[in-house]
Amino acid sequence: MENFNELGLSEKTLGAVARLGYEAPTPVQEQAIPLVLEGRDLIAAAKTGTGKTAAFSLPAMDRLGHAKGKQGPLMLVVTPTRELAQQIGEVCTAIAVSTHHRILTVVGGLSYEPQIKRLRHGVDVLIATPGRLIDLMEQQAVHLNDVGVLVLDEADRMLDMGFWPSMKKIVAATPAERQTLLFSATIDRSIQNSVGKLLRDPALVEIAHKGDTADTVDQYIVRVPQTLKPDLLRAVLKERGSKRVIVFARTRSRADSTCRRLKRAGFAAEAIHSDRSQNQRRRALDNFASGATDVIVATDVLARGIDVEEVDYVVNYDLPTQPEDYVHRIGRTGRAGARGYAISFVSPETEDALRDIEKLIKREIPEMEITSFDADEAASEAAARATRANARKDPELAQAARELARKERKKAQAKEAGPGENVAGGTATGSGRAPSGGAKKRQAGARGPLPNRQRPAQQSGRKPAATGGRKPGAPGGAKGKAGTTAKTGAPARGQAKASGGAKPQGTGARGSKQGTTHVNGGAPKRSGADLRPGRAHRAAVAKQRRPR
Repeated sequence: MENFNELGLSEKTLGAVARLGYEAPTPVQEQAIPLVLEGRDLIAAAKTGTGKTAAFSLPAMDRLGHAKGKQGPLMLVVTPTRELAQQIGEVCTAIAVSTHHRILTVVGGLSYEPQIKRLRHGVDVLIATPGRLIDLMEQQAVHLNDVGVLVLDEADRMLDMGFWPSMKKIVAATPAERQTLLFSATIDRSIQNSVGKLLRDPALVEIAHKGDTADTVDQYIVRVPQTLKPDLLRAVLKERGSKRVIVFARTRSRADSTCRRLKRAGFAAEAIHSDRSQNQRRRALDNFASGATDVIVATDVLARGIDVEEVDYVVNYDLPTQPEDYVHRIGRTGRAGARGYAISFVSPETEDALRDIEKLIKREIPEMEITSFDADEAASEAAARATRANARKDPELAQAARELARKERKKAQAKEAGPGENVAGGTATGSGRAPSGGAKKRQAGARGPLPNRQRPAQQSGRKPAATGGRKPGAPGGAKGKAGTTAKTGAPARGQAKASGGAKPQGTGARGSKQGTTHVNGGAPKRSGADLRPGRAHRAAVAKQRRPR
């Protein structure tokens, strides 16, 4: 069908069609409008962005009467999100220019008083979210006794969001003789078994099947660890463009944190989720439409039924928990015949969610390479950020980090100071207390007999050099004569300096020239001039001198 004139709409409603800029009806409009004009109950399934709002609002308002005085509403539209309610309200308001109906939208996040005041003056068409409508019903601010047309828009989404108890309460408050119109993205068994039972002999219009995605949307995935998603998102926006982009996150906190990171990186971004007030959400969408905001970071609150024009591409920062939500998310781009694409980040823990999505859409999603993204570099940066964050949260980690930094500074200072300078426990030249003679004697005694080539100086008729430690049998603390001159105390000829402040003992002028030898592969031992004549040593010498 090429135009709306053939659908049975009145002249006044056709004027509204022209005002809205509609030219040819979409498939769901072509099939649904005549059925609604007949007064039939209807179940309609169509993909997002196919004109479902006009499919029920045009014919329903075409045959709707006008409330008398404070009466009303005569038509009630229930939808799951504030944004979708506002969008439906805008379409109905444009139609009402021709039909002269009073339109009111009531949603959460706004003051009760203006809404209650408008309800008291009467209303023809009421568009509401379930929560706010139940609140107004409990306050006796609205009565549904006069409802002749009930529209349940995005019924599958309302079931997923847990609105079924509220929906049953709302439906029970309306007359049984009403006309009921149920619109959904898909029709499955849950819809048929629950909401479908509220309808009387409904006609069925099914344009979209479960899992159908628009042919105008190209789909890609990028596999990435969860910790590297912020770095990947920045790389995607820099490489693929940062204008007219919607980023979907799984939770409200994730959406907020992602938005903050993008702002710090210099992107014009705003967040939309259920914790934001209605004015904040409306302002964010208006800024996005005007170009003041480039990137919208949203939860699934923006996935369904929101008519955001000219979205360049969609990023699934987190895969949705429900595969059907993936279809609605990517449906934000590639609308009105324009091409778009969607990029989904897949972390190891969401591989199962990816398989469910591919099973639903009956295709395998190809991978996309982001050439400007270096995973190794991003991992290093992420580890550094995590360390800094943990240090800020944990006082012990912070203290350990400070101590480590202090030690590193001391090491650097000691290295710059160089040898010979005492910096925080560094080395010094040979000054300090000599080791005790007793320890030297124990060491010598443990060595046992020496080979002939290593006999002490007594064997050649020379006296052994005096030791700097304790003499055999003498009280401790006696100063030796070898190693220093008697008068000046200066080092004797051949005396070597020792590190650590200790002066070698018992090394005379001759002993310093003889060096060291190894016995039986053991530790190095001093030559004869270094040996002290202890008891064990004297016994070894006497044994060697004994006639054979």
